[in-house]
Amino acid sequence: MTGDAILEKGANRLQELADRAAASSGPTAKLAEPLAEDAVLLRRMKPSLIKARLKGDAPTDLRPGSGATVAPTGPQLGKRKTKRGGPSPFLVIGVALVAGVALAKVLDWRGHAHPRG
Repeated sequence: MTGDAILEKGANRLQELADRAAASSGPTAKLAEPLAEDAVLLRRMKPSLIKARLKGDAPTDLRPGSGATVAPTGPQLGKRKTKRGGPSPFLVIGVALVAGVALAKVLDWRGHAHPRG
């Protein structure tokens, strides 16, 4: 097998993986686009294309990321939750403020108990 054929075979496998990842849901769906970009990169790294670029015969002004992309097969977001629950953010901020002031008072009081020199 030549170097071009090996890289093309690898790029085809990466593209198949990207297509399968796009069809699935969950964390593997996030890998679809990077795998498709890697397949395009492998196709551009064929020894014959590199040789042609060195001689000035192949185009060198291709846009990054232009090539095969994978579109998701379904909606990416699930249903929105209308109420998340939990405490009010203002309550959390208020409790943190009160705790911070109390901690500062305690540290200041302990500083007076043991004065330095």
